[in-house]
Amino acid sequence: MTGTGKTVTRVDLCEAVYQKVGLSRTESSAFVELVLKEITDCLEKGETVKLSSFGSFMVRKKGQRIGRNPKTGTEVPISPRRVMVFKPSAILKQRINGDASAGNGKEAHDE
Repeated sequence: MTGTGKTVTRVDLCEAVYQKVGLSRTESSAFVELVLKEITDCLEKGETVKLSSFGSFMVRKKGQRIGRNPKTGTEVPISPRRVMVFKPSAILKQRINGDASAGNGKEAHDE
């Protein structure tokens, strides 16, 4: 999975697990779905999900505020809600900026 702007789907994740881990396609799909469900369930409960060397998913509460309709300029109240935010780890930030050896002790290599 390289930086080509491609969207990675559940099917792509399942295929990667199938290719790299050696589970059957059915088991790979079930595994990916189980991991995603666990992350979703934790976030629904308001828990923070921290994945080492990757980042953290957090739920934040936003209070009511006044917004503005960009077409008309009319002020509109925006109701309180919860939003999910992702904070990448320092290691992930380094890797997406081209330092493939960040935090894993391996030499950098071109892909």
